[in-house]
Amino acid sequence: MKIYTKTGDAGLTSLIGGVRVSKADIRLDAYGTVDELNSYIGLIRDQEITSAQKDALMQVQEHLFIMGALLAADNEKSRMKLPGLYPADIEQLEHGIDAMQQELAPLKNFILPGGSTLISFCHIARCVCRRAERIIVHLSQDSAVEDLIMIYLNRLSDYLFVLARKVAMDNQIPENKWFPR
Repeated sequence: MKIYTKTGDAGLTSLIGGVRVSKADIRLDAYGTVDELNSYIGLIRDQEITSAQKDALMQVQEHLFIMGALLAADNEKSRMKLPGLYPADIEQLEHGIDAMQQELAPLKNFILPGGSTLISFCHIARCVCRRAERIIVHLSQDSAVEDLIMIYLNRLSDYLFVLARKVAMDNQIPENKWFPR
């Protein structure tokens, strides 16, 4: 199977279900940003983190892939049965956040991104996650979007913030606390 089809050369692409849309369509921006986020999660997984963290992030990547498929489908035209997100997927993130926070000092300041490459990757992924969430909220104003997608992304950005703090603690890297002038 060839990788290139030439069907997108004129700036159009197909959604799952066959509907052709502009590559500038907000739906493509939505699932493209989720794909970008998934790549950053992969970058974090490639760093020196615990096997439990790697496993948790692999599940996140699987959930993001499902999310991308849901966003890439024309719900009215697609006859394809797609996997879905479940409330348990969000609960899994919440349990991960709670477990990490039990080990962290209470948050009393804003934290500036940085401290190490790994911590910075977590913050970049968090920012991309927030951007994906904003784009999908915008998309939801004109198209049906499963609520769990927005909830999952909202929780994932929190997870990535707490992961950055946990990585800093585990590696004995002081947090970059922000103190206003």
